[in-house]
Amino acid sequence: MKKNTTMNQGCNVPSGKVIRGKWNGESYKIVKLLGQGATGSVYLADSRKGRVALKISENSMAITSEVNVLKRFSMVQGASLGPSLLDVDDWIVNGSKMIPFYVMEYIQGSNFLEFIQQKGNEWADVLILQLLSNLDKLHRQGWVFGDLKPENLLVSGPPPKIRCIDVGGTTQQGRSIKEFTEFFDRGYWGLGTRKAEPSYDLFAVAMILINAVYPKRFTKKGEGNGKKQLFEMIDRHPFLQKHESILHNALLGNYHSAQEMKEDFVLIISEGMKKERCQQKAATAKTKASKPNRTNSRTSYMNQTRKHVKQRKKVNGVLETIVILISVFIIYSLYVYHYLL
Repeated sequence: MKKNTTMNQGCNVPSGKVIRGKWNGESYKIVKLLGQGATGSVYLADSRKGRVALKISENSMAITSEVNVLKRFSMVQGASLGPSLLDVDDWIVNGSKMIPFYVMEYIQGSNFLEFIQQKGNEWADVLILQLLSNLDKLHRQGWVFGDLKPENLLVSGPPPKIRCIDVGGTTQQGRSIKEFTEFFDRGYWGLGTRKAEPSYDLFAVAMILINAVYPKRFTKKGEGNGKKQLFEMIDRHPFLQKHESILHNALLGNYHSAQEMKEDFVLIISEGMKKERCQQKAATAKTKASKPNRTNSRTSYMNQTRKHVKQRKKVNGVLETIVILISVFIIYSLYVYHYLL
């Protein structure tokens, strides 16, 4: 089963079209399509308060559900799980048909995979830690993100900060996941059910990390080989090998919370930093041993300099004595000559 991405025909809005809300009276001028999914289409639009993202759909139940999720997100203190909700209204089409829409914060940033490819795999650790913190807060509110994948993650900033967008797949815990993408779905790999629980999101987090080093996603090879195939892909890449134990636990559903996975991540990163510092110290010591001893060289040079100075002083002293004697002789000779005359 693949995620349905068919766009509702009634929501195909051209650029330049102005959407005016029936109840709140706010107007939005469509700039371009940002994305489309099973529950509707998201557009970039201009408003009197600046650029916004507007989602419109003929499925009023889907719109209501997503609006409730965004409201829930806003209640989670200290976390920017998703875009801020700005407006909810209906658009009157052809004088009678009402199409629901909502307006949210337009988050500018880089796609998760694009950011990692530009900055390097090491940044994946930083962003995954942020993501796990956000997911932990979301899970504590009784929700699961569901359709968690790089396309639904933006990196804003500076400083770099991961943000979740497209909350269409967010599901209350205990229910069935309503939207998913095969590569990040544990059901597709035969490693779990599609029940909305924290471990479902954590499986997707592991797959996001795998996707970061394998940008071209691979498909499952036969039935029942999902675990073996994923473990082999982890073993093939040095960066993933460093996270092997974490990835294995997440893929097998051994983590009960995002906080548990985050703690293991912190431990792995700190151990890696300690190992790197030790290697740097060893390399520095080796470099020092291979270089000439500058202290000894400096001491030798100073000793030689002092010796030359003493010799120069000795020679100068002799010369001064000779000059003085000659001067005295000349003065004495002049005195004698003057006296005889």
